[in-house]
Amino acid sequence: MNKTSLLVDQLYRSHQSWLHQWLRQKLGNTDQAADLVQDTFIKLLQTRDELFGIKEPRAYLTSIAKNLLIDQVRRKRIEQAYLDGLSQMEYMLDAVASPEDQMQIIQAINQLCKALEGVSEKAQQAFILHYLEGYTHKEIAERLNVSTKMIQKYLASCLIQCYQNRQDMGACI
Repeated sequence: MNKTSLLVDQLYRSHQSWLHQWLRQKLGNTDQAADLVQDTFIKLLQTRDELFGIKEPRAYLTSIAKNLLIDQVRRKRIEQAYLDGLSQMEYMLDAVASPEDQMQIIQAINQLCKALEGVSEKAQQAFILHYLEGYTHKEIAERLNVSTKMIQKYLASCLIQCYQNRQDMGACI
């Protein structure tokens, strides 16, 4: 094994147990905690240039895990908003959309969730309130306690993220 592999192995053996317990307490689910532990160490492997400079591995791993947890919560919030919107229109989907169309809609929702991971929580809220729930810029600004100009910036950043994500997806196909 090379030095990097040995270091990651050592970090995993030393910190996996407490990290799993900490995440299990946060999530209330052993399986989700185990998945996030694995994701944390995958993220650690992706930053291997920084591995040898880690002075406080516990703090570093906690930071990675917290960020992954925040991303997961954001993704679930967006997914739930879309699912709520879809459930309100379920009769339309069943009546109009074929199973293939429904699958395309679900894939589009997943792509949108992935794209919106790159923007702030308030930008995500503004996007959902405007495009899914039909709120005006002024109503959203009042609800989020920001200016209408800020809402325009939030929505623009969301649309840019969606466009960039679509471009990236096109490059992968």
